[in-house]
Amino acid sequence: MDVLVARIRRTVRRFSLIPAGARVLAAVSGGADSMALLHALRELSDAGDCSLVGLAHLNHVLRGDAADEDEAFCRAAAAGLNVAFECERIDVRALAAERGLSIEAAGHAARYEFLERAALRLQAVRVALGHTRDDQAETFLLRLLRGAGPRGLAGIHPQNGLFVRPMLGCSRRQVRQFVRSRGIAFREDASNLDLAIPRNRVRHDLVPHLLRVSPGLIRVLDREATIAREDAHFLDMAARAACALIVRDSGHGVSIDADRLRAEPPAIARRVGALALARLSAGRFIGFEHVDALLDLVRAEDGRRRERHLPGQTAQRDGSLVRLMSRPAGRGHRTGAVGAAPEKIPWPGTNSSPFSLSIPGRVVSPLGWAVSAERAPWPGDGAGGNVSPDEPVSDVIEGVFPRSWAVLDGAAIAGPLLARTWTAGDRFRPLGLGGTKKVQDFFVDRKVPRERRGEVPVVTDAENRIMWLAGHAIAEDFRVTRATSDVVILKLRYWRNGT
Repeated sequence: MDVLVARIRRTVRRFSLIPAGARVLAAVSGGADSMALLHALRELSDAGDCSLVGLAHLNHVLRGDAADEDEAFCRAAAAGLNVAFECERIDVRALAAERGLSIEAAGHAARYEFLERAALRLQAVRVALGHTRDDQAETFLLRLLRGAGPRGLAGIHPQNGLFVRPMLGCSRRQVRQFVRSRGIAFREDASNLDLAIPRNRVRHDLVPHLLRVSPGLIRVLDREATIAREDAHFLDMAARAACALIVRDSGHGVSIDADRLRAEPPAIARRVGALALARLSAGRFIGFEHVDALLDLVRAEDGRRRERHLPGQTAQRDGSLVRLMSRPAGRGHRTGAVGAAPEKIPWPGTNSSPFSLSIPGRVVSPLGWAVSAERAPWPGDGAGGNVSPDEPVSDVIEGVFPRSWAVLDGAAIAGPLLARTWTAGDRFRPLGLGGTKKVQDFFVDRKVPRERRGEVPVVTDAENRIMWLAGHAIAEDFRVTRATSDVVILKLRYWRNGT
């Protein structure tokens, strides 16, 4: 077995990236890194470590004929390895204008959204990406230059949900040696030489200069990213435990015990402050200066009533408490600015009016969650050949996709959808239960804390049937079966805890 393939196998086993024999989709641009990953996964698949089921390639429609040639090259590579070829063409420039993003950010978003769809179509358990140790070092430097803390300096994680990076233990030099020794063809992307892109300046200017000072730079920065990731994980766990004691949801928003927070070490206090602000930010950016403004209120000794205007909310000092109250962005107030608070707006409490959710579409709640919906074709025989046409395959789906996703039978759904919080008396049929259950009783059985239940979105169809208790359970009535020909995919994102 080649050295590169062995290193990939070690990384996969060290971080438990791919379950034994699991279905894997390779994300391939056509460059040397992704082509090396593709062929290494083919070898691991042949050895029984995993099952390579396809190659996924996104045409960003940014480079004219060159982009079409990349697509054709990747299509031929998939055919040569006898695996499925998943491809979409997305006008990233138009997407950037539509979403108000940079070309780079829009391309990143488009790629991951496409890969999720491709994984669903092929029922792949993991999507493998070709990031290397050099990419990790460049990411560390970029974030260091931008002033990131330990969480940012943690860099590229080995796994993020469906996405895994088996080549993080391999250097770019080892990748090049692998493709040369195997005679593997690849494409060079001219945009990688564009020094207007910050990462390219780091790669082609800064890193070569630093390597002359420290020849072991790449390995050192990779180690630093690992240490930062482990430290950030520990501090985040400690902060969440402290947050449970210090921060409380109430009918008036969020209250913070100033005395308790002041007693925490600065590293924990800052994280607790960020978690508290994220609860009402509705996805708005929470920066260092926002947390500092909150902690200034916490540290104030006199306890006098003071106010700060923070992203999506007003912070008020009230004796031994700091209270956060939801505030929509108003005219004349720059989102995320720190300063005097505008007129107070009552916090809506734990219940909210239902939001209409179109397919495709997305809704964002001021309570801190977002739910999106999209429709996709479904390969009805994709979960194995030993079940009858009417037997549910949703249990298989739950083992493949994150709990923040729900994959539902499209034919069973009467639109439009609604997303809301639960109300007293809500009942549904949890998958596999065989009968109905009160949502409140379901929460009790699952040990969902009372103060967190108002954060769980409920998605219903037009007949007010609960389809999904988001992040917890889908309803039996909407299960996917062998007869399913198309599905509705629901995805949950929480802004309140920063995920």
